[in-house]
Amino acid sequence: MPTRPGGIQAVLLDIEGTTCPVPFVSQVLFPYARERLDGFLREEADKPALAPLIEAIDTAMAAAGNGRSESPTASHDEVRIAVSSGNSELHRRRVRFLQGLIDEDRKLPALKELQGLIWDRGYAGGELRCPLFDDVAPALQAWRAAGLELAVYSSGSVKAQQLLYRHSNAGDLSPLFSHWFDTSTGAKGEAASYRAIAAAMGLEPRAILFVSDARAELEAARTAGMATRFSLRHENPEQEAGPFEAITSLAQIDI
Repeated sequence: MPTRPGGIQAVLLDIEGTTCPVPFVSQVLFPYARERLDGFLREEADKPALAPLIEAIDTAMAAAGNGRSESPTASHDEVRIAVSSGNSELHRRRVRFLQGLIDEDRKLPALKELQGLIWDRGYAGGELRCPLFDDVAPALQAWRAAGLELAVYSSGSVKAQQLLYRHSNAGDLSPLFSHWFDTSTGAKGEAASYRAIAAAMGLEPRAILFVSDARAELEAARTAGMATRFSLRHENPEQEAGPFEAITSLAQIDI
């Protein structure tokens, strides 16, 4: 039976397990970036925009005990030379370090930015396309037509979120969204993050419906005052809705 949350003015959506299958992220996007880290870092080493990311990666690598004696604040020229050298031990350690983070699903901001740059190439070249669930595009379009605001809150970077919706199997849906939030706003399991999102959207939390496949996130959103729905998709790791109302399709939400 359709749900009818009253007074809702905006829908805030998780991505993985809510609007696209979990395996697309874990079995397609992550391996795609992992396999291309080495070549991408070498090819892009002379770009000034990449230097801050490399420095941030080196800082994290040193903190993890993998940096040895290299300075994490090397100059851009030193970074470019180290990365562009195919025989650079520092470069190889960087690649191994980043691949390890991907394997462990650890959320280093610099890695997320780097992945977004690699995925950008893949989407632009037609190698990547996001397989949204069939019910997603019609629901998003209907909600926008009804005057609702749409927003995304995902652990992936804003850039990665926008690429995903720009290159979906339903076409470019990114213009339907007015707000994009990642963990720079705050951890997804903390109520303060959802209060911050509501403030950024200029709405009271109670005017926002948050849909996610993670109970911990829904608990935090509910504590902040948002309405919630548990996304129950076939391949999702969490299959028990607990105290939350479960939906198997966005079409079940009638606002």
